[in-house]
Amino acid sequence: MSSHHIVRDDQEPALIIANGASCSIELMGQLLEWSPYVIVLDSAMDRVLDLGVKVDVLLGDFDRDFDPDSYKDSQFPLEIIHTPDQDKTDLEKAFDFLIEKGHKAVNVIWATGKRADHTITNITNIVRYRNALKIVILDDHSKIFLLPQKFQKWYPKNTPLSLIPIGKVSGIHSQNLFYPLKDDELTIGYRTGSSNHATEDGIVVIEHQQGDLLLMECWD
Repeated sequence: MSSHHIVRDDQEPALIIANGASCSIELMGQLLEWSPYVIVLDSAMDRVLDLGVKVDVLLGDFDRDFDPDSYKDSQFPLEIIHTPDQDKTDLEKAFDFLIEKGHKAVNVIWATGKRADHTITNITNIVRYRNALKIVILDDHSKIFLLPQKFQKWYPKNTPLSLIPIGKVSGIHSQNLFYPLKDDELTIGYRTGSSNHATEDGIVVIEHQQGDLLLMECWD
């Protein structure tokens, strides 16, 4: 499986492959279809190469005797980015790297599953980059992204949609959700908007006045 079978369009979102649970080959293939700029976080490199993916950047702190130079020949030309800062996760460092390179959007896979602390951190960190990078985290069960203050999208009837507040979110209104929200407030740990769904085929509208609100599109 290669990400470089056609000419790359610089407007396509980059792709970060983290080191959580693997997604399906089908999902990875869809994301690689338009030849994105591919960054792999260090510990995932062998797993990625086993799938035949061409990598642009290998990034990480390279601890535990990890040897990034051993991949140079098989992945030529490969850019190796050593990021030893222990105050940030490797995924955060990858976001920072993309911002410095001028990228505006990124899809992230293998960022959920395995350790729960990593999953929670990866998802909630989306909000830190809201003004610099459009981030979408995907796995075989969900697609997670930060909502603008007014969001509109067409969904089939009964599509599962969960609203996840990061902290407190207020002034929430919705249209075409089975459990409607009318000037509601959601607070992580107290009340969330989990397991809602589209009432009918058509546009779902979600608005909020204050706070950071994630949407999780789900499929079982």
